[in-house]
Amino acid sequence: MGTIFGHTHGLKASHRRRLERLSHRRLPPDQIITPELARALAELSHEMHRQVGVLVDRKGRIEYVVVGDARQIVWPDLRRIRTSSGRFCGLRCLHTHLHGEPFTEEDLTDLALLRLDVMAIVEVTDQGAPARVHVAHLLPAQPGDPDGGSVASRFQFLEPKPPGQLGVNFLELIESLEEELARNRRLVHPQDERDRALLVSVTTGSLAEAEESLEELRLLSESAGLLVLDTLVQRRKEYDPKFLIGKGKLREVLIRALQLGADMIVFDQNLTPGQVRSITAATDLKILARTQLILDIFAQPARSREG
Repeated sequence: MGTIFGHTHGLKASHRRRLERLSHRRLPPDQIITPELARALAELSHEMHRQVGVLVDRKGRIEYVVVGDARQIVWPDLRRIRTSSGRFCGLRCLHTHLHGEPFTEEDLTDLALLRLDVMAIVEVTDQGAPARVHVAHLLPAQPGDPDGGSVASRFQFLEPKPPGQLGVNFLELIESLEEELARNRRLVHPQDERDRALLVSVTTGSLAEAEESLEELRLLSESAGLLVLDTLVQRRKEYDPKFLIGKGKLREVLIRALQLGADMIVFDQNLTPGQVRSITAATDLKILARTQLILDIFAQPARSREG
């Protein structure tokens, strides 16, 4: 029997068995979702008064079955299946919404942080039937949009339709998106083999001082042998105790990293051990802070002498 993740406390035995049976289903690889799976998710979600979701791989196999509460769902740690910096994670996320709401900020954050192939939301009617399916995916960087731009330039939202009428070849969609990501990576300093970095600064003070410090970090990064692709600054009233930057800004940083093909993120500020754990739980990119970068620079001559 498959493992059920998430908010499983208090589930009826019959619901648990039906959830476990979901893991044995298989979707046609070229379809985002089938009417049969949408109906099964909607019925369970309606009966349990909880969101229900599945993560499906590109062969159509259901890898995870996850239960949330009435308003949100928390996905398991997906780091073991992460791929290269210019690719999505290979899983599409399908889950229900009970109150007719479209994508939430949490949904879009999950789409970005987990680098999902697509996020699909199944509306559940008051009768427990599937209504429309909302689909979103991340976008490669667009010409003339050097900074990642607005929400509209970071996400593509497909027209909501009933589950049997989406009319999207899922595999062709993902292949075209990943080809464009790879093409963008080749266009940015194509002959440069250095590790590619985004630089991030968070400040509670002056933006001018933060930008000056970030320019110093750029020089340090180049001294460490990194290729700096972009810089991002956030001004906050106080540092976020979990991520240093806000979760929304982290989402923006990771989307930008995917668009440009970055290998690592370098923070101008030092990170606590807890912040390092939280950020690395959200991405497989290498995470460095200014102090670590300086130590790496000092270590380079030592490594050369030893070699």
